[in-house]
Amino acid sequence: MDRVCHFEIPFADKKRAATFYQTVFGWQISDAPGDMPYSFVITTPVDESFAPREPGGINGGMYPRGDEGGSKSPVVVIEVESCESRIADVERAGGSKVLGPHEIPNMGIYAQVKDSEGNTIGLWQPLRHAPN
Repeated sequence: MDRVCHFEIPFADKKRAATFYQTVFGWQISDAPGDMPYSFVITTPVDESFAPREPGGINGGMYPRGDEGGSKSPVVVIEVESCESRIADVERAGGSKVLGPHEIPNMGIYAQVKDSEGNTIGLWQPLRHAPN
């Protein structure tokens, strides 16, 4: 069974969105390294590899709304063994591929699909499952 492992929230104004989530929920927001227009959202304590320390806890990210690869609505991200395989499963079940799969260096592979109801869902293949 694949599990929800991450969430993503699009923003129109990065500073305003970060302030909102930090103020309302106490989340920690930090920019991704490099020039990627992405911020990490920490909602639960993490270990040295940034994995949640508490069972069931998940963290997320934020990115510009409608940017390339960006949804206009929040996205639930599901960990899968293979993005390619799961995209094929989605298409057979009446869904469609939105983007990817794209490799995120030193992290894993990411893709987005639409389910049978038109909702965008993220697929995450951790590096431990990524091809060498």
